[in-house]
Amino acid sequence: MLDRDILEQVKTLLAGLKSHYVLRAVLSPGHEKAGELEGFLTDFCSCSPMLELQTDAADGGRLEFAIVKDGAPTGITFRGIPGGHEFTSLLLALLNADGTGKNLPDGAVAARIRALKGPVRLRTYMSLSCTNCPDVVQALNVVTLLGTDVEHEIVDGGLWQDEVAALGIQGVPSVFADGELLHVGRGDLGVLLDELEAKYGSEGAAQAEPVERRFDVVVVGGGPAGASAAIYSARKGLSVAVVAGRIGGQVNDTVGIENLISVPATTGASLAAALQEHIGAYPIEVFANRSVEGADFSQPLKSVKAKGGETFVAPAVIIATGASWRRLGVEGESEYIGRGVAFCPHCDGPFYKGRHVAVIGGGNSGIEAAIDLAGICSRVTVLEFAAELRADTVLQDKARSLGNVEILTSRQTVRVVGDGKKVTAIDVRDLNTGEVSTLPLDGVFVQIGLVPASGPFAGLVDINRRGEIVTDGAGRSSVPGVYAAGDVADVPFKQIVIAMGDGATAALSAFDDRVRGVLGS
Repeated sequence: MLDRDILEQVKTLLAGLKSHYVLRAVLSPGHEKAGELEGFLTDFCSCSPMLELQTDAADGGRLEFAIVKDGAPTGITFRGIPGGHEFTSLLLALLNADGTGKNLPDGAVAARIRALKGPVRLRTYMSLSCTNCPDVVQALNVVTLLGTDVEHEIVDGGLWQDEVAALGIQGVPSVFADGELLHVGRGDLGVLLDELEAKYGSEGAAQAEPVERRFDVVVVGGGPAGASAAIYSARKGLSVAVVAGRIGGQVNDTVGIENLISVPATTGASLAAALQEHIGAYPIEVFANRSVEGADFSQPLKSVKAKGGETFVAPAVIIATGASWRRLGVEGESEYIGRGVAFCPHCDGPFYKGRHVAVIGGGNSGIEAAIDLAGICSRVTVLEFAAELRADTVLQDKARSLGNVEILTSRQTVRVVGDGKKVTAIDVRDLNTGEVSTLPLDGVFVQIGLVPASGPFAGLVDINRRGEIVTDGAGRSSVPGVYAAGDVADVPFKQIVIAMGDGATAALSAFDDRVRGVLGS
């Protein structure tokens, strides 16, 4: 079942297991994948004397296995065969249960997880080909292992298509919490923890002991701008903290990058890993999985408050929080997210094989999405609000050469229509005639740009009508000692290479202000 080279790698990874683990499998004899799963688990358990396979036959088409540690259930169950991207999720589940995994959170985040009010019953529907699914699966497995009353069931949607159809799932990962849809699409531990706290509440969160952490520079955000700002600040000999949801930011969600000068081609995941490695080369303290909920810039020492009672204090704060996907903001959009409304063509495109979809947006991301989807879908309709597409000419030419792609400009999407379970159409206004028509289809991919993540700082610094933090061209905001860089700032072009330079500029401006005595202490 498992390749010999893979088995050798797994043996090395699991060589240090301290506890005894049972993979307790339930295999219905009539399930077509029962033998395959048993073979997979047999090979996997052969990699360590600390692993044991127990199998039970059962009726009802069950195909699953639970992880039991030293005789006690961990709460993690896989329904399916965790191959592909989810093989790593299985390995990490064991290593994290053993206390040696690389993605275990620090004490402050772990305390938030332990404070979740239980019981919490989670079920994640994923696809083995989805690049975003492992992040969500692994994050919720961590919550399960550290939480006091949490269970997490990971379901391969490809094996349980009737179940997926009954729930109206058209996007992965889809996370259900006690039967209610909690989350769809990409996400990290910080985002998911916020959503779980909002749904279940937190025991004793208000009584949590406040923690104040002092630095010379606090960088909020861990994308290209934040990483650059942190590195340039650290190179000046300053104590630096990075407070972020995840290192890499939106870069983690980018598939291909071909315009980062001197790097002909890379992926978002590779670049995010490189940013983390570079940050790690300096004495920079990284506080990941943080959700910033407020700040105080009224004093010489600025403060940034994160959920869980942490406050980060410094004379210089560099805001590099990036941006998030912009939504249409029309009737039906929120209702049908994950059920016909999607934002990631790479992960959700396979759900629409042989179907008609629309891509909203005629910029680079929209036309790239249309090109990708054309290889999967029977028909792709691109709808652009402006009179002309904004994408690069080479992308436009490619899209127009595809027989199943149609491009409509001067079109405004005014409503998403569905039958209560899934999207069935969209209402579109022709901006030339004012006429509104209904376009029957199966899915909508929204690609209309980004919204600056400046919310926690609204009212504290000047923000323009687009939600960008106004700067002086050198990263300085309207408040001395507060700087902004990257997509959250009012730079005219949102590009990785520009964000990196912008972060460096903000850091150098902060250092210059420090030397000139502008900053407080």
